[in-house]
Parts: sequence; C-alpha cells; structure tokens
Amino acid sequence: MKPASTPSTGLRARKKAQTRRTIQEHALKLFLSQGYEKTTVEQIAAAAGVSHMTFFRHFPTKEAVVESDDYDPMIVQLIAARPAQEDALTALHRALAQGLEKVYSHDKVALLVRTRLVLRTPALRARVWENQYATEQMFAQALAARRPDADPLRTRALAAAALAVLTTALTAWVDSDGAEELPTLVDQAFQALHH
Repeated sequence: MKPASTPSTGLRARKKAQTRRTIQEHALKLFLSQGYEKTTVEQIAAAAGVSHMTFFRHFPTKEAVVESDDYDPMIVQLIAARPAQEDALTALHRALAQGLEKVYSHDKVALLVRTRLVLRTPALRARVWENQYATEQMFAQALAARRPDADPLRTRALAAAALAVLTTALTAWVDSDGAEELPTLVDQAFQALHH
C-alpha cells in the first residue's frame, strides 16, 4: 500500500512544474514583445500571476528562465536506453533525435524563441559555454555508463562533438527563422560528423 502523502506529493510536483511552465511562457512573451534587457523579473512575475519571490523559488536568475529545461536529463535517459551494440556516436545521434522529436512536437515555438534569445542576447550568449560544459559532462557520463571500459578521453570527445553538432544545427535553424526543419538539420549535421 502506498503512503497517504504520495498523491499530494504528485500533485505538488505537478503544480510546481505548471508554475515553472507558466513563468517561462510569460517571460518568453515579454522578451519577444519588449526585449530581454528591458524585461524585469517583477514584470514576468506579474504577468505570470506570481510574486517575485515565487519567481526566484523556481528560477535563481532572469537568465535561468530562458536556460532552464528538462531536456538534458531526458537525453541522458534516452542514451542509457540505446542498444548496447550501438557505437557511442550513433547512440548519441539516435538519443538526440528521439528527444528532439518529443520536444519539437510539443515546444517547437518555445524552443525557437529560447534558442534565438540565447544566440542573440549577449548576457545569455556569455553563459553558453558554462551550460554546454555541464551538458557535455552529462552526455559523457551517460556514454561511460553504457561502456565503462571505453577510453574516457574518447568518450568526452564524442560527447563534445555531438553537442557541437547539435549547436550547429540549432544555430542554422535560428538563422532560417525556423523555416528549415530542426530534426533534418540535426541529422544532416550528424551525417557530416559520421563521415
């Protein structure tokens, strides 16, 4: 029998996730309408119908409202689920394609807006390396878990290369203003790396 607190814990987690999504949605709308730099945390909180303290409980900074997502943990799970016989680069490619399919079908517009903001806003662009380093480490750890005997440097290099491929495809997608299909761009970029 499950503890009585399980349903309320689940409800609490869903409410927290919904509040995060609401804050992010309103932040993106404000960033689009008046620009990232001119938008304040207080304006975002007011638009989302929360206090600025609630904003900070969910996002430590204004930058975090753009940068935060649940994509990396999802990709790590998808890497772990890939067949053991797949080489590391193929596993990364397929896991990223699967994850992208999920994100793209539900959050295509938000992903485009967030990526555009990161690439075109100096305050956000300056943080890209730090965020990519954390993602690279997560990917490398997921690959290492699949093949503990693999060369650690090779594993890190493959994780970094896959992340560079993804970043290149995202940049090309933003440059096309979303006219090109991101999954196709990712596949094309990975094909260049495979060759």
